[in-house]
Amino acid sequence: MSANDAERRLEAGDAGAEFDDLAAEPALRGYHLLPTVRGDLLGKLGRAAEAKAEFERAASQTRNTRERELLLERARSCKSSKGA
Repeated sequence: MSANDAERRLEAGDAGAEFDDLAAEPALRGYHLLPTVRGDLLGKLGRAAEAKAEFERAASQTRNTRERELLLERARSCKSSKGA
């Protein structure tokens, strides 16, 4: 699945299940880049609150301090379309 396909499916509301299926794979369970990608796509769709939660989840899954800082920065930069 390409990034554009994933974005279209996420926008349509049916890609979340695919991300959940990937996250459930034993080899990928706890892999911080999955919620990072999901957060990026959600952010591009203007779904800031969901994107923020995904970046925070990714930050909690990485052991790398610098990556954690960057992911938390991305979470903080998510702005709701409602101004919150």
